[in-house]
Amino acid sequence: MKQLYFLFLLFASTLTFGQANLDKYDYFVQFNGNQLSKKVDINQVLNHPIITKYTGKNPDFDLRKYASIIKLDQKITIHGSFLDSVPYYQVTIPIKNKEAVNQFLVDKLGAGAENNTIQDFGKYSVFTPKGVKKSLAWNNEYLMIFELTKRLPTKFYNETSTVAMDSVAVVDYYENDTIVAPAYGDPTVSVPSPPKMGKPSAKEEPIVFNEPAVATDAVQEDYLHEGNPYEAYSVEQAEFDRKLAENQSEIIKRLFENGFTAPTSSKVTIGADISSWVDYGGMISTLYAAYSYPMRLFGGYDKYLPMQKNFGNFVKGINLDFYFDNDNARIEEIVEYSKEIAEAVSKIGDRKINKNIFNYFPAQKPLGYMSYHINTKAALEKFPSLMTDMFQNPKFTKEDIGIITNLISTIVDEEATAKLFDGDLSAFLYDVKEVEVMTKKYGYDENYEEKITEEKVKKTIPLFSVVFTSTHPTFGDKLLQLGVRKKLLTQVGNYYQILGTKEYGDIYILKDKDVVAISNTLNYFSQGSGSFVKESKKDLSKNAIFGKLNISQTVKAFGQNAKEDEMNKVTRLASQFSDFTMESPKKLIDNKFKFVLKLNSLQTNKNIILQTLDLADDMMGSK
Repeated sequence: MKQLYFLFLLFASTLTFGQANLDKYDYFVQFNGNQLSKKVDINQVLNHPIITKYTGKNPDFDLRKYASIIKLDQKITIHGSFLDSVPYYQVTIPIKNKEAVNQFLVDKLGAGAENNTIQDFGKYSVFTPKGVKKSLAWNNEYLMIFELTKRLPTKFYNETSTVAMDSVAVVDYYENDTIVAPAYGDPTVSVPSPPKMGKPSAKEEPIVFNEPAVATDAVQEDYLHEGNPYEAYSVEQAEFDRKLAENQSEIIKRLFENGFTAPTSSKVTIGADISSWVDYGGMISTLYAAYSYPMRLFGGYDKYLPMQKNFGNFVKGINLDFYFDNDNARIEEIVEYSKEIAEAVSKIGDRKINKNIFNYFPAQKPLGYMSYHINTKAALEKFPSLMTDMFQNPKFTKEDIGIITNLISTIVDEEATAKLFDGDLSAFLYDVKEVEVMTKKYGYDENYEEKITEEKVKKTIPLFSVVFTSTHPTFGDKLLQLGVRKKLLTQVGNYYQILGTKEYGDIYILKDKDVVAISNTLNYFSQGSGSFVKESKKDLSKNAIFGKLNISQTVKAFGQNAKEDEMNKVTRLASQFSDFTMESPKKLIDNKFKFVLKLNSLQTNKNIILQTLDLADDMMGSK
């Protein structure tokens, strides 16, 4: 009966192995070489002076040696799984031909000599270097680097029974346990469980692999012992590694014997030069094991923590895409929410900006600024339900947590609380200024007692302001009056001056109805007019977050007092890049939130990758 059951499992596993499920990954990274190669010649990058200077001292990082075997103008992918059932990673690289890889491994890694031999299976070849678990497999078109990363679980304690301290217990981790192949190609390879191991006596000597008992495959031997055949291994670890090695070999065989197909994913962005995607739920699963273990160890309090699947229900996946053009480089982060969370995020980002805040925007473009606008009331209203979904766990059901969040909602008036900070926040960097500031110096007198002295010193400080809105009718005014009574503030006309600190000059607080401004200068408020105000209104009509830093002007402003050699670097940097921007649209498309960072160049004669390398080389040469 057992034999029949085993044959049935083997047959089912073989069928499952051949089924393709190309979207089932926990992460997927794709280098779109076919697109990036049209923008920049990879040989120009690899042979750039600053790269060759580094690789000359560190030849192991010289990527030019790989150019002879890799097709850099095609797609290279990295994908894998975080999940405990089948954690693995796979790197897929297009190659020029099979023989080129063979020769490279012989020349560079000593395959067949001091290292393990290359196994030729006709349609494909496999090489597992000594001392590592990953395997390299390739045919005439692709090179694949593959490793199953599952580890033997450590049993630190037993929740149901206690093991005597003077005995050695051997735990069978393989009973009813099946190692399944990764989802790519969906190759499921079930390995039958070995006979259950007994418990050796505490007096028995530990098992040590001194020498192979019989002639065995060198690859298998090194695989088991991580390059050290004399290291003592437990029975469980040795058996676990053996089964893992067999499973890995079987997976490679199944992927190549009928023709290897390069993995693809609909999750990555084809138009990006480099695109990556991660399954948020899978990533949280690995982190959950790390932070829950200490709680589990000391009394089982991990049952009170939020379950990892709750986070996965909120965020389905995160994309990080990179683009490199002649005039700019940008990074786009795209977060895909569940439908319920997307609706909440949309309401939080949908805010009509308080027009009064523009009275405290500068008339002309500052060196840098950032403006952030959210619907605070919507955020407070959605917070209880989000917390209810997030924190439910085996000890607290959704109904249990709902009682707590309902109590909080009853005590906290969302509408009144939201008026303390409505959701408009802007910060500006105007310029720099040399001022005399009072500073404290700490020292010791002749009796070694601490001595504090104050003196005026000249210092270059940034001129800045932070502006936000608060429509609460009384709280702001009462708070300012409290500061006056406690002698933290002094009122001067229509503004208040902060007493004590002079590190950034005199700092003022202005409250004009529902707008509060904190600044160390009063010279840049526009009263709602000027070209910058008009431009900002246009940008913020589409974006919940928008910011810009003028790199050229900022570098010049802060480099005024630099030494001659430093000034050369400052001038070089100011002539290279114009500005750095960030933005996040108000509207979500297909439940996806987007955040964009962009570096703009003043030059367009070559790709920004080469521009950056030129800049680094020039600045290092000017030392």
